[in-house]
Amino acid sequence: MEERFLGQLLLTGIPGPELDAATARRLRALQPGGFILFSRNLRSAAQLRKLIDDLRDLSEFEPIVTIDQEGGRVSRLRYIGNEPPNAVQLTARGDAALIHRHGELTARLLRLFGFNLDLCPVLDIGWDDSADNSLRGRTWGSEPQQVITNAGVFNRALRGGGVLSCGKHFPGYASAEVDPHHELPVIHKPVEQMEAEELLPFSALLPELDSLMTCHSHYPCFDADQPRLPASLSRNIVTRLLRDRMGFEGLVMTDDLDMGAILNEVGFEQTILQALLAGNDLLMICHRLEMVEQARDHLRGAPEPALQIALERVEVLKRRLKPPTAFSEQRFREIDEDIWRLRVDTLGEQQARVLSDEDGKRSPVELY
Repeated sequence: MEERFLGQLLLTGIPGPELDAATARRLRALQPGGFILFSRNLRSAAQLRKLIDDLRDLSEFEPIVTIDQEGGRVSRLRYIGNEPPNAVQLTARGDAALIHRHGELTARLLRLFGFNLDLCPVLDIGWDDSADNSLRGRTWGSEPQQVITNAGVFNRALRGGGVLSCGKHFPGYASAEVDPHHELPVIHKPVEQMEAEELLPFSALLPELDSLMTCHSHYPCFDADQPRLPASLSRNIVTRLLRDRMGFEGLVMTDDLDMGAILNEVGFEQTILQALLAGNDLLMICHRLEMVEQARDHLRGAPEPALQIALERVEVLKRRLKPPTAFSEQRFREIDEDIWRLRVDTLGEQQARVLSDEDGKRSPVELY
């Protein structure tokens, strides 16, 4: 495979709010398949749109440009605008119209900046919203059908607004007792229980999802002979379960491979090759560009058929990417005001003014 195509299988973060000459040169040589932005990349509305335009300009192939814009504490754009209500808050209201507004407004906001894929909806089931596993406030229900109904409304509104979606975190890690940003969770549930609970939202919504994200948890019920193997590196889970049994033909990406659940368990070269051979199409590395360049080098050793299959799925998804809408500060202010009204309608005027904590003590997901 030509060198310039290998980068298409990588989703990378970038260091700061603008592209310096050295970073632009490295990205132009790497030609990643997509970019994921975080709070470190945000300073203002106009700055963000220029950054995304610059990323698109240096890309030989139209890039995926994505972000975690869920609601609540995992809403990157709250650093330059209002914070949307989170999934738990919207679910508590029991009003599908509010959830639809949230999806519609999210799409309008993202397309204004040039994002074309949102890393949501979360399809994990909220068994315990106080659990120390990074999911606090992020789940669409405490039982499978509630998640299917509510996440489905959000997902359809988001996609209807021209932004592609990504269901996460397959095959469901809400029962985890530790945060994969730090260490590897182990989910001790039998296959029958996974099928009756965690897998139901995924199987119900797979036909409506553009992509799926695999998680960094170990499931002995699927990989009893491979102790401490993360799901994101498991061929039993990504190919045999998700592809073969559940029939998902869309793009599959890993969660961030620069997490403790991966780095503490598996060598980096093995991680890259194993993630591809498991059946993932896009490998996510969020925080260190040098690791993305190393990953590209490691992909040179991957079997050609696996590379070709993944590249074809990336290309299929990219054909559905929508271009940005015309940007103006006035349009941003209008959308931002609509987000505030949604927050008030969901929480009430007084509670709406109480914003999510952002000290990172619960999980690094709050601060990225």
